[in-house]
Amino acid sequence: MRRAAALVVALLAVGIVTLAQGPRRDGKWEVTTEMDLAGMPMKMPPFTNIQCVTKEEANDPLKSAPKGRGADDPNCKVADYKVTGNKVTYSVKCEGDQPMTMKGEMVYGDTYTATQTMEVAGRGTMTMKSTAKRLGDCIK
Repeated sequence: MRRAAALVVALLAVGIVTLAQGPRRDGKWEVTTEMDLAGMPMKMPPFTNIQCVTKEEANDPLKSAPKGRGADDPNCKVADYKVTGNKVTYSVKCEGDQPMTMKGEMVYGDTYTATQTMEVAGRGTMTMKSTAKRLGDCIK
């Protein structure tokens, strides 16, 4: 009986630590991304890369947002950024010479999925889907 109580307390402690650090976990991640461009005759092959997410990056929900166009562009604004449990949703709107809008959703755990759909004025729609798995801690 004491073992079961100790196990429950240990599991609750792990859950609280996970919630305190936010939906994203630090560590070494293997991320595979597929891109689909409307109107392209062939689908681009998926690509995989390894990312090291620090505790600071994991604890800052805004670090979950994509780092492509919009990160430093004064014509782009992130809106509707929401964290609900382990799910992050957002939208980005860019104005100027190349207007575009993007909507994204990421669902985190020991694995995560991400979907981003971008509409570029005069160029069509691009959808990126990523799946990732945590490989362990980062070694630096």
